[in-house]
Amino acid sequence: MFPDRQPRSFLEPAVLSRLAAVPLSARRPMQGNVSGRHPSPHRGSSVEFAEYRKYVPGDDLRRLDWRAYGRSDRFFVKEFEADTNLRCCLVLDTSGSMDFGSGGVTKIEYARRIAGALGHIALQQGDAVGLSCVAKGLVRNIPPKRNPAHLMTVFDVLEAAKPQGETSIETVLHELAETTRQRALIVIMSDLFVEPEALRSCFQHLRFRKHDVAVFHLLDPRELSFSFHRPMRFLDMEGGPSVFAEPNEIADRYHKAIGGYLEALHAVVLESAIDYHRVSIDEDYEQVLMKFLIGRTRSKGVR
Repeated sequence: MFPDRQPRSFLEPAVLSRLAAVPLSARRPMQGNVSGRHPSPHRGSSVEFAEYRKYVPGDDLRRLDWRAYGRSDRFFVKEFEADTNLRCCLVLDTSGSMDFGSGGVTKIEYARRIAGALGHIALQQGDAVGLSCVAKGLVRNIPPKRNPAHLMTVFDVLEAAKPQGETSIETVLHELAETTRQRALIVIMSDLFVEPEALRSCFQHLRFRKHDVAVFHLLDPRELSFSFHRPMRFLDMEGGPSVFAEPNEIADRYHKAIGGYLEALHAVVLESAIDYHRVSIDEDYEQVLMKFLIGRTRSKGVR
């Protein structure tokens, strides 16, 4: 692990060591600035053959395939895949609702663990890492860089992030789609308390800009089960009014509402073709990340 000035509550060296056995792969061609392990949209130097193309004046004669010329009496040039590094842009929702957790961990704490592990893995394999904290707007933005000192800055901001205020993640995602100039891996960690139709526009905008989009949709188990059994006051953690209710009287309507929301979100995810993972925060985050990393390895090089 890279040297750090202080221990981090969201980093577990044993977990990082196990996760490091599986690389973080891009599902789409990336445009980096140095040689790396990810496919590039351009042809270049590599051991992996891509295709033949006809020779045109000015091509390097050393790339001519003389065997192909012997078979066809025509000049062909061998082209190979180019490999590059990627920019990993971590997007952390820091709105008030991320401070909720009915068990031993809150959504923001769970998100820190995911972001910290992915940042560590990306930098270890030579990729650039950046962080954007979002709530009502863009709270903090650290552009991607690929040096250990920069990763420590990312970890400092992760540790200091405090959930508060409303969420306007859809507005910020549109902004990031425009301001992230080159293709990047955009990893979003949020409870996505936004209308699915608004998210559809964001995801399509990011994909239009050629970004590889991954989403960790973090939900507390009680948000899914609504297992409350006595009258209580429900607080809006993003600043809205509180509601006093009898859970048994509203449970059916609640399950219908969240079922409709998740169904609509599922349709948006399928249409946008993003790498979506719905996560209950009582799950082991190491297993969640391992599934994520292995899934991307299987789809590596999809163009």
